[in-house]
Amino acid sequence: MKELVKVIATSLVDHPEEVVVTEKETDKSIIVELKVAPEDMGKVIGKQGRIAKSIRTVVKAAATKDDKKVVVEILQ
Repeated sequence: MKELVKVIATSLVDHPEEVVVTEKETDKSIIVELKVAPEDMGKVIGKQGRIAKSIRTVVKAAATKDDKKVVVEILQ
């Protein structure tokens, strides 16, 4: 999941070298944290959060084979 989020985020932003993705795993869920440059925050979130919602949907679809809940958090 970490690599998937990183590929999507780096293709969206102007400063791909500042994209940092971390992954924390618990028994039932995986938390993926995405951190980008402050000026790229709007590009990752999108108007009314549409791009962020789309990223979460793609990751959730990819995670169905692992039977784990995946949470994507976008950090400032």
